[in-house]
Formats: sequence, structure tokens, C-alpha cells
Amino acid sequence: MSRMNITDIVNEAEFNRFHFRILIGCCLIITFDMFDLVIYSSVLPVLMEEWKLSPVQAGAIGSYGFLGMMLGAIIFGILADNFGRKNILILCVFLFSIFTVFCAFANGPTVFSVFRFVAGVGIGGVLPNVIALLTEYAPKNKHNMLVSIVMCCFSVGGIFAALIGIYVMPLIGWKSVFLVAAIPLILIPFMVKHFHDSPAILLMKGRVDELRSVLSKVNNKSLLTSDFEFEAISNRKGSGSPVIGLFKDGRALGTVMIWIAFFMCLLMINGLTIWLPNLMFSAGYALASSLSFVIVLNIGAIIGTLILGSLADKYGVRKIIVPMFIIASICLMLLGFKNNMFILYVLVAITGACTMGAQNISYSFVSHYYPPLMRSTAVGLASGIGRIGGIIGPTFGGILLSLDLSVQMNFISFAIPGIVAAIAFSFVPLKFASYNKKKNKRNGLGGEYL
Repeated sequence: MSRMNITDIVNEAEFNRFHFRILIGCCLIITFDMFDLVIYSSVLPVLMEEWKLSPVQAGAIGSYGFLGMMLGAIIFGILADNFGRKNILILCVFLFSIFTVFCAFANGPTVFSVFRFVAGVGIGGVLPNVIALLTEYAPKNKHNMLVSIVMCCFSVGGIFAALIGIYVMPLIGWKSVFLVAAIPLILIPFMVKHFHDSPAILLMKGRVDELRSVLSKVNNKSLLTSDFEFEAISNRKGSGSPVIGLFKDGRALGTVMIWIAFFMCLLMINGLTIWLPNLMFSAGYALASSLSFVIVLNIGAIIGTLILGSLADKYGVRKIIVPMFIIASICLMLLGFKNNMFILYVLVAITGACTMGAQNISYSFVSHYYPPLMRSTAVGLASGIGRIGGIIGPTFGGILLSLDLSVQMNFISFAIPGIVAAIAFSFVPLKFASYNKKKNKRNGLGGEYL
């Protein structure tokens, strides 16, 4: 009986209707994933006034959502590598939609915080599974670009949240904006029909008929309808645990550096996302004008992600993201100085491109750094560790504001983690991914697109 390698089948495929459906589904999920996360920043000034919240209290409420995201990324990332991505992803969408809607019915900060925490658990579990799903079904040399397109939808969700805050909230109140979170629930039937577990998991669990059906959609070769036996690059988890596997085969230093980079980057991004409107508001800009900076930040992130994704497919991810984090830090420092509106918008756009853009494609870096059967675990843990920084970010910003520091010092404080992230990524060793490509391909060590 002839044998066909499932990774080769996927890599040799042309982008088709199957990939398009997954891409559109993932884009919509990530859009509302981000909307549910950042809508809090749009209503934050109103909540602070209505509930008489101090900056530290407001930052703490923002951090509860990020705490849930950290737990969700780790727990659901590990569960997906063991039980399949499809059902876990559906569960996550249900959680973040329902509990964000519940926020509209909260009668005070305590109940609101609980709902934000549970919604954060669902939000955190989405990304590891979406990234792994795209990575494992994308044709060769389109991995980074497809991940970049989906990650742009984080910014689309951020823009959507800001627009809702500008135009809807003044008309019908802050509670109405949380009801929009019910929309993703209509995606669940689509996910049930068109989403699948990864080929490696299907093969490992002996679901060969389903695997054959899925691969026939991925790659329309007539050979797939014949009597072939499928094989994976690697069907082993090495140590028996995908978590321990993150530190095997020369990956230990890389794993630690990736975690440090994600921690610093998400501290910077999440703190900035939550507090940018308030920082600009405190600097003398109107609320609507302050929210417009969030829109510009996310537009810059979209443009930056698409450009960086294309460059990453050509030159490698690390060569792109290290200088981008440095540029982002410089722009953040410059934001603290009084400039005319045009220069401010340019600086905010570049900051979005170089912070969110670089962070977005760094998920693709992580996904390719590890073998298929630990991919969700790797992205989930990196994201989870990063979310610790994300948890600290909003509270950190609240503490800065409570100290009554200058606007310049606030922005400088958020810029420093970007420098640390750049240094950490530069220390991630790629030797194991490049010194013997044939061995890596045979053993499934990853690293082909780094």
C-alpha cells in the first residue's frame, strides 16, 4: 500500500474554497474576540464616572479579563492538543459571547468583573486554536500571510469597539454596546459544519475516513480518492507531554525567551489599549478625539500586520519583529511630547503597526517553532504567559495615572517593555530549526518559516 505524507499534501495544495471558508470563519471569530476584549476601554470613562471608580480600581477590572485570558489560553491550548481543536474552539466562542452579553446586565463593578473574567477565559482559548488550525491547513509559503490576515481582525475588532463607543454609546448607553457580543453565536453552526481537527490529530486518533475527506477538500488531487495510507511528519509527543516537549530538542532557551517576549509585549499592548483613550483625554483631548486614536492605532496595526506578514514569508519572522519592537518603543516615547494632530496620528499609526503588527506575526513564529502535536500547547502557553503581562498592563497604567506623572513619563514607561521584547526575541535560538532541515522535516521539529 502506498503512503502519503499529510503535511506534504497540505503544503502542495492551492488556496481554494476550503481554505477560504476557514479563513473567513477565523477572521470573524477573531474580530469579535477582540471586540469583546477592548469594548471595556471604550466604556471605561463612563463607568469610572457612574460607579465612582478610581484609576487603580478601573485598571484592576480590566486586568480580570486578562487574567481569564491567561487561564483560557493555557487550559484550552493544552486540552485542544489532547482532545481536538474544533470542539474546544466552539466552546470558547460560546463562553466569550454569552458572558460579554451578561456584562450589560451587571449592577455593579463586582458582578461586572466576574462576567469579564469568565468571558476572558473564552477569549484566551480562541487564539491558540485559531493559529494552530490555520498553520496546519494553510498551503506552503502562505502560512505567515494567512495568519497575518486573521490577526488583522484583532484590529478590526478594536476599531469596531471604538466606533460603537463613539456613535452608539452616546445614543443608547454603555450597556447596549455589550449586547453586540451575541453576534458570534450565529457562527457556531458554521464552525460545526466547516471546521475540522488538525490532520495530525485525526491521524493519531485513527479517524482515517474523516482525514481522507478533509484532505480531499484541502488538496483536490485524484490520488486522495485511492487506497492510500497516510503518515505524518511526526506522530509522537516525545516525552509524552506536549508541555515538557516545549523544553526538549534544543527548544528550552527559545521557549523561555519567547515567554519573556510575549510577557513584555502584551504588557505594553494591553496597557496601551486600555489606557490610550484616557491618557489622551487627560492630555486635553475630547473623548471622541481620544477614541479616534484607538482607531488610528488599529488601522496602523492592520497595515503593519499585512506588510510584516508578507515580509516574514520572504525573509523570516524574527528578522522582521525585532526591529519593529524597537521602532514601536521609540514612537511611544515620542507620543508623550506635544505635537500637532497630524504628527500624533502618524506616531500612533506607526506604534500600532510595530507593536500589534509585530505581536500578531509573532504568533506565527511560535506556531512554526514547534511540532504539530504540541502546537496549540505552545501557542497557548506563550499567550498565557504573555497574558500575565497583559494582566499587569492595565493595573500598571492605573498606578501610573494615580502617581500623577507627566504624560511623557507614562508613555516612556509603556515603551520600555518593547525594548525588552526585542532583546528576548533576538536570543531565541534557531539552530535546531536550520542546522539540519532534512532531519527537522523527518522529526517534525518545525522552524521552516522562521
